Amino acid sequence: MPPITKPARPPARIAEAPPLPPHEQARSQGAARVLLVLALSALGLWILHRFLPALAWAVVLAIALFPLYNKLERRFPPGKHNLLLPSLMTAAVALVFLAPLAVLGVQAAREAHDVADFVRNAEANGIPAPEFLQHLPYGAAQATAWWNENLNHAQAGTDLLHRFENHSVIGTSRDLGREIVRRIVLFGFSLVALFFLFRDWRTVRDQSLTACQKLFGPRGERVARQMVASIHGTVDGLVLVGLGEGVLLGIVYYFAGVPHPVLLGAFTAVAAMIPFGAAIAIAIAALLLVAAGATKAALVVAAAGLVVTFVADHFVRPALIGGTTKLPFLWVLLGILGGVETFGLLGLFVGPAVMAALVLLWREFTQGHDEKV
Repeated sequence: MPPITKPARPPARIAEAPPLPPHEQARSQGAARVLLVLALSALGLWILHRFLPALAWAVVLAIALFPLYNKLERRFPPGKHNLLLPSLMTAAVALVFLAPLAVLGVQAAREAHDVADFVRNAEANGIPAPEFLQHLPYGAAQATAWWNENLNHAQAGTDLLHRFENHSVIGTSRDLGREIVRRIVLFGFSLVALFFLFRDWRTVRDQSLTACQKLFGPRGERVARQMVASIHGTVDGLVLVGLGEGVLLGIVYYFAGVPHPVLLGAFTAVAAMIPFGAAIAIAIAALLLVAAGATKAALVVAAAGLVVTFVADHFVRPALIGGTTKLPFLWVLLGILGGVETFGLLGLFVGPAVMAALVLLWREFTQGHDEKV
């Protein structure tokens, strides 16, 4: 007789969670997407944080040079792969930055022989008192006596030169070398990013405007356009005006007999891009003339520099920057100075752009309604 088997007990069912209502499910998925986007954005920024300044420089240069690039593109339509014109523009930008450095290097090599002679003479005989000490209006005798007592003998020159041979100076030189290498790498990355911005500028523009429209509505697009206009105005008001100041004052340096007028004019142009920075370069030129005994020429340089910088800072720059962005020059000045303090030279363009966006938002807020695009 076959054994009697008990029927198998059906497996216990696991209680399933009731499905969420559609609106709650959509809300939870939206929150998960936001968290994922924030996490990935933070991770991406952390990965790229050392290259963000280089990328920002590429964006600034692309915005500043876009009108010129657009004209060239209309004159010479791009081919199938659109590589030639972006490559030429990128190479031109690299040349603009590298050519002055090459000139500076050649000039430094020429001066190396004179510097070596000065070092050998200072180590052997000390450092003689400069001639301008004898022409000081007050304290000329005391200043000359102090110099002769402390610096105008062989032992003083040897002691002074030995201070530049300690480990701290060597360590500083190494740090400077590493910083130079890092800057070169970042500059190369900026050029690569600039090439792709030139090549794909339509895609970048359309995607940026679409993102601003979706995230912030018409106001976002207006803010983006205002920031772009601010960068254009800043380039015209700072870079071009600074270059003009450097050229004019370089001519003054040449006729006044300032040593190395070309290099000092280039330094003046760079310094003039920062408000009140040209005064430092002009003061250096005047002091060099005073040290050479040319007091009248130093006064001419100081007076010419005062006139040029006064006209540029009080008339030309406010018209160019404020006229483009409808931004009061006080806020332009604060944006430039605060931007330089926070971001370095990049702040010359970032600071005014942020101020322009804030002033636009403030005006719309105080008006009580949004203007339609």
